[in-house]
Amino acid sequence: MCAHRSSCPQPHETAAHVVAAHPEQGWSLLCDGAIVFDDTGELLPDGRVVAPHRVPADRLAVAA
Repeated sequence: MCAHRSSCPQPHETAAHVVAAHPEQGWSLLCDGAIVFDDTGELLPDGRVVAPHRVPADRLAVAA
């Protein structure tokens, strides 16, 4: 499914790469089987959900 030499990284590791991108729908499929969403949430291959990890509003940059 991907070009990793030994095997794909375990789900929820940063080494996985995108094999199918659907930006118009807000999600991408990674080579480890995880689905990541534009809001930073994830759906892992075993069905577990990783909640979005958003930056608090007071830490966002404000355009001047």
